[in-house]
Amino acid sequence: MARFVGNFEHTLDEKGRLILPSAFRPKLAEGAFITPLDHCLAILPAEEFDRMADRLESQVAAGGVDVNALRHFASQADEVTPDSQGRVRLLPHLRELGGLDRNVIVTGALRRIEIWSPERWNQLGTAGAESLTSAIERGHGLG
Repeated sequence: MARFVGNFEHTLDEKGRLILPSAFRPKLAEGAFITPLDHCLAILPAEEFDRMADRLESQVAAGGVDVNALRHFASQADEVTPDSQGRVRLLPHLRELGGLDRNVIVTGALRRIEIWSPERWNQLGTAGAESLTSAIERGHGLG
């Protein structure tokens, strides 16, 4: 299973393409999916996208999740493969949903890559660090 870590400042080119951090590229060579997720865009390796889709389908079949969630998940996703320069396209509707302009923050989120607008990323502030500290104190973290 691919693991993505780190935080990088990048710029989209004039065609809306993102050059992926070099450490991420080999992990996406077999293809990936880009989808909106939690106020950013997520790049999911194919196996992770399949895992999420299977779980969502199971939840819909069990009646725990409305079928419209599945429709939205599938209809907003875009299948991509990085080109020889490590670029992936970010379709206009995805850039809009992610609130992305030219400058972006690319972060590793273990099983996925997240692409954030700097403004949205900065709004998260210290919430993540505080949540991690709390999880560790409760015995759910690294300790």
